Amino acid sequence: MDVTAITDALETYIRPATFPVGITMLPPGAAFPPRTRTPADLGAHFATCQTINIVRRYGWSIGLAAEHHSCPLGLVALGWKPNVSYLQEGNACMDMYTASLEAGARMEAAVPKFEAGRYTSLFASPLRNHPFAPPHVVVVFGNSAQVMRLVQAALYHQGGYLPSSFGGRLDCADIIVKTMQTDACQVILPCTGDRMFGQTQDDEMAFAIPASKIEAVVDGLQSTHKNGMRYPIPTFMNYTAPFPPKYEAVWALWGETRPSERERT
Repeated sequence: MDVTAITDALETYIRPATFPVGITMLPPGAAFPPRTRTPADLGAHFATCQTINIVRRYGWSIGLAAEHHSCPLGLVALGWKPNVSYLQEGNACMDMYTASLEAGARMEAAVPKFEAGRYTSLFASPLRNHPFAPPHVVVVFGNSAQVMRLVQAALYHQGGYLPSSFGGRLDCADIIVKTMQTDACQVILPCTGDRMFGQTQDDEMAFAIPASKIEAVVDGLQSTHKNGMRYPIPTFMNYTAPFPPKYEAVWALWGETRPSERERT
């Protein structure tokens, strides 16, 4: 299945408000595709979350390398900078996310990370025109109902539950690193940085799909849709609504009984 067909399926069955994004991690020496924008072209440095949000909102293709990455913790998660003892000890968490160094150290240790040097840049673009087939990760932002439909699709063939874990920080590591390392779909709770710098909204969540699961998720979307699981979610509308008593009094003036009473008789 090519990226056009995948995008068509996502837009048909999920209807996201922003573009589904394809993300490919590039090894040392790999060049960005033609017509790729970089933060340098725009006179800035970007965080990973910021990059993904520019792609999904603007429809641009963005190449991000270490020299133009702005987030120290994101650089460590991608394996582009050393995981220094200051971070490992929990100093960047304590008094912000945790009450102690020990808790901060556990939080830092839980962040998924690529080994140093495996990748040196990332390329992100709207999925429809992503030049790498398939991308390492497809991420779709949506509301909770849209993410629910993607969970249903991911479980269509395998059943059970979809395990996901949340830390409330560094969702870039969850979207990219964890999805690739586990080779499993992830429900993504956008972190504080994603909301501040990526401008992800309060009503948005995300869903990340590894390359190996993309076709299964698309088939799951199509199949569950045929089985009646839809987005927008169908609401039950077949009922007789009660109206305020002053409204209902008009039936008597017309010499008629209320519809609800007719149904009972």
